[in-house]
Amino acid sequence: MGKNLIRCIEGTRDYFDLDGARFGKAMKAADHVFTAYGYSQIHTPVFEATELFARGIGEATDIVEKEMYTFKPGSDMITLRPEGTAGVIRAFLQHSMHKQGGLNKLWYSGPMFRRERPQKGRQRQFHQVGVEAVGSSDPLLDAEVIAMGLQFYAAVGITGIRTRLNSIGCSAPECRAKYRETLREAIRPNLDKFCKNCQNRFDRNVLRLLDCKNPSCKELAANLPKSHEHVCGECADHFGKVTEALDAFGVDYVIDPTLVRGLDYYTKTVFEYTHSALGAQDAIGGGGRYDGLVEELGGPSIPAVGFAIGVERVMIAMETLGACCCTAPLMVYGIAAGDEEHKAMSGLLARLRRAGVSCDMDFEGKSFKAQMRTAGRRGALIALILGSNELETGQITVKDMREDGGQSTVPLSQMQEAIEALVTVG
Repeated sequence: MGKNLIRCIEGTRDYFDLDGARFGKAMKAADHVFTAYGYSQIHTPVFEATELFARGIGEATDIVEKEMYTFKPGSDMITLRPEGTAGVIRAFLQHSMHKQGGLNKLWYSGPMFRRERPQKGRQRQFHQVGVEAVGSSDPLLDAEVIAMGLQFYAAVGITGIRTRLNSIGCSAPECRAKYRETLREAIRPNLDKFCKNCQNRFDRNVLRLLDCKNPSCKELAANLPKSHEHVCGECADHFGKVTEALDAFGVDYVIDPTLVRGLDYYTKTVFEYTHSALGAQDAIGGGGRYDGLVEELGGPSIPAVGFAIGVERVMIAMETLGACCCTAPLMVYGIAAGDEEHKAMSGLLARLRRAGVSCDMDFEGKSFKAQMRTAGRRGALIALILGSNELETGQITVKDMREDGGQSTVPLSQMQEAIEALVTVG
């Protein structure tokens, strides 16, 4: 009796076949769309100093309080990254990118880690693609970032995205701080009607009461003062210009006064993309402006805006909508009759691969008939057949594996042309 199998940790998963194809399509779409908007890719470590996230995200957030994977391998506290923005800004400062001046447009992709209850579209190891535009306070940039996210979804075949939008003000005393007090005064008479989690947040992070998912809390929050109606003049002007730009871009959106996002670093514009394919937990991505984060992490006062998109949630929406993401077909399968033919076939396929043709062959010593069955099962468009006669005469048989496809024997020097002719006809 063998040993018990070791399984992946709860909240993690493996990707095969169509899941892997969907994942790959999302990565390619991110590269294509973000690059088209002038963003360059950045790669940061999957673990950072714990202080980075405590200062950047906010100590009173659920992420920092409950969800981070933190350990102490030596004298330093280290955390697996729960999100991408803090690490990007850390790298931006560490490598003195702020001293070069101008607007820096960066995009990233990779795994993130949060210790929360696994459910549909929510894993303990999950993946994000995201963008950070650092160095401009222009509200047109906010609108461009929002539109870029929608273009990413279109690139992977997702339609029906809903964009929620709000302004949560800035750090000026007459802005968000004043709104927090207004909110507390409005909530206080009915605080006992909110859930325990909301009651615990009342003094520490009252804005989070607005986006509680508890149905009774949502009903109470609907009648509270609206943040975008209580921001300072500068923030109100900024928000107005964002909505004007989105209107000019033809972007549909809904102003949602309960939208605050779950990270403390956001200022002014916040937005979220949602899709009905995900059920009750319908967020598929989101972001906003974070004009104070660079300074909070030890740099100068530099404005920034960005978003993060959950790849697993994108994959669910792609599957539900039937977005096309077929794996690339195998172009050629090589079939060899014996050892010498097998060796020769290996060299022929290497030549085709250098020309960009996808190829494979048998490595298990299967019979000729079994190799043909494998070629069909693998969905190969063309079978290259090399028997002893072909090897002796310097020829090869090219068989079209599609229905009613024929075959022809050609000189080895004409093999590639014969394959290209079949592909062109198909």
